[in-house]
Amino acid sequence: MINIALPKGRLGEKVYDIFEKAGYACPSIKEESRKLIFENNGVRYFWVKPSDVAIYVERGAADVGVAGKDILLEYEPDVYELLDLNMGKCKMAVAGKSDFKDNTDKTLRVATKFPNIAGKYYKSKSREIDIIKLNGSIELAPILDLSDVIVDIVETGATLKENDLKPFENIVQISARFISNKVSFKFKNSEIIKMCENITEYIDK
Repeated sequence: MINIALPKGRLGEKVYDIFEKAGYACPSIKEESRKLIFENNGVRYFWVKPSDVAIYVERGAADVGVAGKDILLEYEPDVYELLDLNMGKCKMAVAGKSDFKDNTDKTLRVATKFPNIAGKYYKSKSREIDIIKLNGSIELAPILDLSDVIVDIVETGATLKENDLKPFENIVQISARFISNKVSFKFKNSEIIKMCENITEYIDK
């Protein structure tokens, strides 16, 4: 049995479609129900919050799973990153008010859900920052002068535009990654490698 952690939501549904095409179908997963675990033909799927997938895989509750590169960079779980699924594409960027000018004499106030990514990025630029960790509505921070800039995921940029903000610098490209627990990769190696090969055929290049 291979345990697969899928992220809840649109991305998880798209990912499941790839697994289904690759020969790992589990019809009950598409039924309307409150169930979280689904089994069929040697695979067990379960839905989890996207930010929790890497924890389930790292701790061995799941053998493999699908997590965003943003989660992997932020939390640095001890897992193997096996494939870029080329899905859920976006970027991590620095954004702020359109008239923002960085005064390097002052500590830069940075609001973000991703303190580790933001910290490493500005450390590489030798820029002194004050990180303000927020959990939602990051765009509000510069508007209400809580921060100078934000570090956040940008897909289309529409939300920024609607709030009179704009991206200034791209930090890293983000997409969904197929990851594996390190012990599982050792003991279920042939099954996981075969799964990788089968999935690869259905990834949009």
